[in-house]
Amino acid sequence: MSHGTSSPSRAEEELLARVRAAARQEQFLEVVSPDEAKARFAGAADFTPLAAETVTLADALGRVLAHDVVALADAPPFDRSNVDGFAVRAADTVGASESAPRVLTLNAEVIACGHEPTLDVGGATATAVATGGIIPRGADAVVMIEQTELRERGAPAIDVRRPVAPGQFISYAGSDIARGETVLRRGARIGSREIGMLAAAGLGTVAVVRRPKVAILSTGDELVKPGEVLKPAKVYDSNGAVVAAAVAEAGGMPVAFGAFPDDEAKLEAAVRAALAACDIVVLSGGTSKGAGDLSHTIVSRLGRIVVHGVALKPGKPLCLGIAQDKPVIVLPGFPTSAIFTFHTFVAPLIRARAGLPPEAAETLTARVPVPIASELGREEFVLVSLIAGEDGPIAFPIGKGSGAVTSFSQADGFLAIDALASTLEAGSAAEVTLIGGVAHAPDLVVMGSHDVALDAVIGAVIDRGFSARVLAVGSLGGAAAIARGECDIAPVHLIDPKSGDYNVHLVQPGLSLVHGWRRMQGILFRPGDARFEGRSAKEGLAAALGDASALMVNRNAGSGTRVLMDSLLQGKRPPGYANQPKSHNAVAAAIAQRRADWGLAIAPVAKMYGLGFLPVAPEHYDFLVAERRRGHAAVEAFLAALRDEPTRARIRALGMEPA
Repeated sequence: MSHGTSSPSRAEEELLARVRAAARQEQFLEVVSPDEAKARFAGAADFTPLAAETVTLADALGRVLAHDVVALADAPPFDRSNVDGFAVRAADTVGASESAPRVLTLNAEVIACGHEPTLDVGGATATAVATGGIIPRGADAVVMIEQTELRERGAPAIDVRRPVAPGQFISYAGSDIARGETVLRRGARIGSREIGMLAAAGLGTVAVVRRPKVAILSTGDELVKPGEVLKPAKVYDSNGAVVAAAVAEAGGMPVAFGAFPDDEAKLEAAVRAALAACDIVVLSGGTSKGAGDLSHTIVSRLGRIVVHGVALKPGKPLCLGIAQDKPVIVLPGFPTSAIFTFHTFVAPLIRARAGLPPEAAETLTARVPVPIASELGREEFVLVSLIAGEDGPIAFPIGKGSGAVTSFSQADGFLAIDALASTLEAGSAAEVTLIGGVAHAPDLVVMGSHDVALDAVIGAVIDRGFSARVLAVGSLGGAAAIARGECDIAPVHLIDPKSGDYNVHLVQPGLSLVHGWRRMQGILFRPGDARFEGRSAKEGLAAALGDASALMVNRNAGSGTRVLMDSLLQGKRPPGYANQPKSHNAVAAAIAQRRADWGLAIAPVAKMYGLGFLPVAPEHYDFLVAERRRGHAAVEAFLAALRDEPTRARIRALGMEPA
């Protein structure tokens, strides 16, 4: 950049303009409450069912009936036999018994399914009939073949050993469905049973509510199509895929338009095309007010904005608009925010337009084991995993943030924190709204430090027929959770600063320690860095601490790696110390991407990211086990998997050494 009195170059002016735009971050049009946003959107958008279309029964599954359905034919269409036996006149069987059977002469035909009878049943006669066969003229009952015996001599005849009443074992025409009867009402969702009813009523096609076509566009220069090579500063377009699936789940027809860069002209052209082709347009990203956020600008140009900004977390940047009399929704770009706001604002619209009823929310009351901080002024929705506690369900918050892709998929439900509350206290009872229906408690709950080898053990448990939930909350978090009775097993790797032993100091009454495996921790660096290359860990650490330009990446407080790092630093706080990601992978990624120069992590991660590694010390990755759960099948399956040689071989293949 130019200095002194010289004028800035054009490139510098453009850069300064972008910086100022990013710093300006204009306010939202008007931040409203979630209820106010819903009310405004309901008043602006059309929530009535779309017009009917006729589809074949093969295409009707999951659709909604547009009109009442009237049967074109009786079902069954004729009087038919319910059993294999003989069509008779009931009066001819009166008094029949084992000792005094009634003798009936057989008519010279057998009535099979799909064949019309040719002979009447007269007095003291019977006609053989198969299950589903037409009842012949003159007959008013069927006697089961098991209650008869064929006479060996003379003319063909049977002995009837039990009397039958008129109508016995006969289904009369129209007894199931009567011609002209309304068999299904408009608004009914067509499942497999309804398909059967429609077919039985003689219908080959049916009028259903047309599914709304929903255009899906993702925005952002950073987006890459899944399957392509991921370059620096790029991310995969996960929102496009998940929103498309969510549209289908809500009863709509997703129409993927793809991902678009932050180019106003191209994006506006795509939105215009989407409006021309679809009933609803959903964009994700570009709804904030910073540089590069174009979606809300285009919506206001093509139509009008109904809501821009909701006092909701996650999801404040949500934008709801109308263009060409069609709803246009701009979801926040972060995955959890996008999915959450979709289910809150878009899914109800799609269901309504598809003719589906509002989705009934299922709730339960659960205890919150840890305090949850909240932002005043915004109603906050917190995704939770449900765990079966001794005194009822426990709702453990999933704290991955709105940028996480996995948060929504791993959650059982969510709880709401009032806009006027700054904290939900530990031990509070909260109403949890379930995601995807009734939540089933897993057979095994594991909370603590995560490790790639743990996945091999959990896989072996699942192969044994058990379900499992793993929550990565760190070693200290796991130790606290198992002490509170919230999990069965807690993976830990914490060194006792006094004794130098791993994990033994975490054992308390009601808990036992089971050894897992050993994994080498060391200093990670980029290959070729002279401060570390070819040196011991002690020498490399000294070189890093002696170089003010050497930027470290730390680990989060409470992790075993952080405890080890602090013991190595002995009170020193080198540059980067405050950078505290929560995983070994994040440490390695920061170094590989040159956002840091060195850090502490395990050897397998160094190998995975192509980094140099200076061994420091092996650490013990062990398991605290709740004694009260010993003997439970899933816990025993976990412990057996630890001893299982195929599982141990997989652990070794990942660079660990089983204990």
